[in-house]
Amino acid sequence: MDSKGLACWNLLFHLLIVLGTCDFVPVDGTNAIRHQRMDVNNPQRNSKRDHVAHVQEKMSMHDHSHSSSHGMHQMDPSTTVFFVFDDLKLGKTMSILFPDGDPSPLSSPYLWPREQADPIPFSLAKLPQILQHFSFPQGSRKAQVMEDTLRACETKPIKGKSKACATSYESLVDFARMILGLNTDIEVLSTHHLAKSNAARLQNYTITEAPERISNPKMVSCHTMPYPFIVFYCHYQQGDNRLYRTVLSGENGDKVEAIAICHMDTSQWNRDHVSFQMLGIEPGTAPVCHFFPAENFVLVPSTSSI
Repeated sequence: MDSKGLACWNLLFHLLIVLGTCDFVPVDGTNAIRHQRMDVNNPQRNSKRDHVAHVQEKMSMHDHSHSSSHGMHQMDPSTTVFFVFDDLKLGKTMSILFPDGDPSPLSSPYLWPREQADPIPFSLAKLPQILQHFSFPQGSRKAQVMEDTLRACETKPIKGKSKACATSYESLVDFARMILGLNTDIEVLSTHHLAKSNAARLQNYTITEAPERISNPKMVSCHTMPYPFIVFYCHYQQGDNRLYRTVLSGENGDKVEAIAICHMDTSQWNRDHVSFQMLGIEPGTAPVCHFFPAENFVLVPSTSSI
């Protein structure tokens, strides 16, 4: 195996161990990675309108140039992960939903290898051809969700930001190494439950351990996007972006080791970004932080590479 292939497998091995959400399964005779949370269905989101609104809200959370498509009263509970920097302190209590997965109507839970993903177009201009490939009718809920994902992937990034939609694990590694360095060892960080109850997941959480800042010169954040196969929306933002690890205890018995990122300069963000609506602030007036859901992760240079 060449050095590039070895790098891919090393990163995947760490993803499997650290995230604890993936395993290798055969798909048409090839190896793929299965993300066990991608095929969760939410019975409370049955209408096309509500689901598309949820997808647009999800995309606006990750793309700082994207505006929220609907008002505060319709926001998805997962947007409770946003908070201001001054709230990142021991003893602070916040109402948070740490989602288990994406209630997408697109059911495939597989992150494909490049040889399987690349032959299929991934372009808004080729949407009719893509829909035909997957036998999805135009105008259907699945077609709308795919269109929103492709549109977000093709949106021009704001100043100082680099982004890519990784459709295969090789493309994920390529983007991470382009940002972090070709010869850099990569560490994978993710939120995970230390204890989990059967109670409602939206609850009051209290920070029970002092937040620990993770020293890192650069970071790549990756988020799942709804598609017939797994697509990771990965991005890097220049500037003062700080990464923290902390532990929160929920009133219903849940305990979470959470990864949080704080953006110290939001002056270039879209004024209608969901975080500003949630927090009641304006761009550039205060640092904005958010916790990472369990199905997302951050790639950083390992301590041996710094």
